[in-house]
Amino acid sequence: MKILAIFISIISFFSLTQNLSEIRLAYKEATQDKENMLLFYNMLKDVNKENNVNLVAYKGAAIALKAKYAVTLKEKKDGFIDGVSYIEFAIEKEPNAIEPRFIRLGIQENTPKILKYKDNIDQDKLFLLKQYQHISSENLKNHIRDYILQSKVFTDEEKLTITNQ
Repeated sequence: MKILAIFISIISFFSLTQNLSEIRLAYKEATQDKENMLLFYNMLKDVNKENNVNLVAYKGAAIALKAKYAVTLKEKKDGFIDGVSYIEFAIEKEPNAIEPRFIRLGIQENTPKILKYKDNIDQDKLFLLKQYQHISSENLKNHIRDYILQSKVFTDEEKLTITNQ
């Protein structure tokens, strides 16, 4: 019985790792157009707040990105607030998890000022810079590095420190 439980745990871990790699790529592509955003959103539609915090944060990002394409201003605002609630929930649940912080930074950096969701940019930026060297997943590390190198909130010096790690 123990062997079966261990086997299921190992399979679940590798499945989640593979799934996260696909989700990270879809997240990056979701910002490009509506079709990619819908593919990303559909990947995460069954995720709920009981799931892994990384998945919860990506679902929040998917909802926030989908809100961009809503018809009315109210739908846009309500969708964005719903998406942000998932991201914030993930960070509250695991404040030291790097991926939800990374997702929040990306959303906050690219959100219009009128939505007033920019309060944690400096905090999350510093968190990513400090934790970057400790990321064990090469896929996640590359994903975050690519984001930092194109981001406007990181200085050239900060980008250089990431490139040299």
